[in-house]
Amino acid sequence: MKKRIAAMVLAGAMALSLTPAYGVTELKAEAGDMKIAMVTDSGDITDQSFNQTTYEACKAWSEENGSEFNYYKPESDSDEARNASVDQAVADGANVIVLPGYMFAATIVEQSEMYPDVKFIAPDVSAGDICEKGVGEGYTYNPADYEVTDYYNADNVYCCTYQEEISGYMAGYAAVKLGYKHLGFLGGMSVPAVTRFGYGYVQGVDEAAKELGITSDVELEYVCGGQFYGDADITAYMDTWYGSKGVEVVFACGGGIYTSAAEAAAKVDGKVIGVDSDQSGIIGEDITVTSAMKGLAPTVKTALDAIKDGSWESDYAGKIDNLGLVSENPEDNYVQLPMETTQWDDNFTVDDYKDLVKKLYNGEIEVSSDITAMPETEITVNDYGSIK
Repeated sequence: MKKRIAAMVLAGAMALSLTPAYGVTELKAEAGDMKIAMVTDSGDITDQSFNQTTYEACKAWSEENGSEFNYYKPESDSDEARNASVDQAVADGANVIVLPGYMFAATIVEQSEMYPDVKFIAPDVSAGDICEKGVGEGYTYNPADYEVTDYYNADNVYCCTYQEEISGYMAGYAAVKLGYKHLGFLGGMSVPAVTRFGYGYVQGVDEAAKELGITSDVELEYVCGGQFYGDADITAYMDTWYGSKGVEVVFACGGGIYTSAAEAAAKVDGKVIGVDSDQSGIIGEDITVTSAMKGLAPTVKTALDAIKDGSWESDYAGKIDNLGLVSENPEDNYVQLPMETTQWDDNFTVDDYKDLVKKLYNGEIEVSSDITAMPETEITVNDYGSIK
């Protein structure tokens, strides 16, 4: 609470001295008055993943509604650089800023008080992320021990996380049903979102193997790269998986790390599973079995709609949602597989997928979101920790 009070005092002083220079005005509902900015995290808008999906959603909404839109790429991968990009966006007149990813927790803590007239949309920022940055040294890593609103201005921020374990489950389940028996998981950094994807994937692979009665024949290799981009070392690691180990398909989960899996797969006619968005277009439709997607685009669209329509205060401000299944219809959900590009066959069809979604939505199938330990399985899982 002391930190927030101090920040509010600072914000008041900043408002008196900086508001005219930065041009911050009260946000109206008309789309033409909305000046939207997006700041990238450690990646860029060509990553075919989190940043690009968010950028394209912001750009499309702005063009459709006649709003001004700009994006900013921080000069370095640091809280200070991300904060500086927000400062620049506000200086350029932005009154709605989209911050995709947990790396923006420090920005939410520091900047939401400083710019109370700016609305912040923060997909994939959790209460735990905010508390970790707000509390600092001594944080217990249990957000329930704290009042998260003590550490940021909830009045102008909307945060959400996604139930990645569900789309990870869908991808693993589908892969085994489609005939793959030796699978891999290549994560980026072992942050909670990546681990939820991975552990959901493990659960889906295990369940499909049990249903088919082939648990003794199914094996899963599991590793994280320790970074969100591919390089020669990780590609060599994937060469070993696809080559000497005989891995058939790898779920590449973590920004640009898919490049290493795709490069190695292409050498031996291997397969890849994409993440966050439908990555078949960039990985290659021939080698992309499916993609475990989460609804960044609909999140951005609905939040921007709420600002335009005047329902931001009641429906979004101050909330930290956990988004997942909202319907039996796959395309309505915030976690899903791409129906047009998944490599369906007679063993696992679109109708089979729709039936899976229905069972997940109705609670007939439950996927654990626990990331404290690798799920117990009947299949063999080889966990190698981190490459770097």
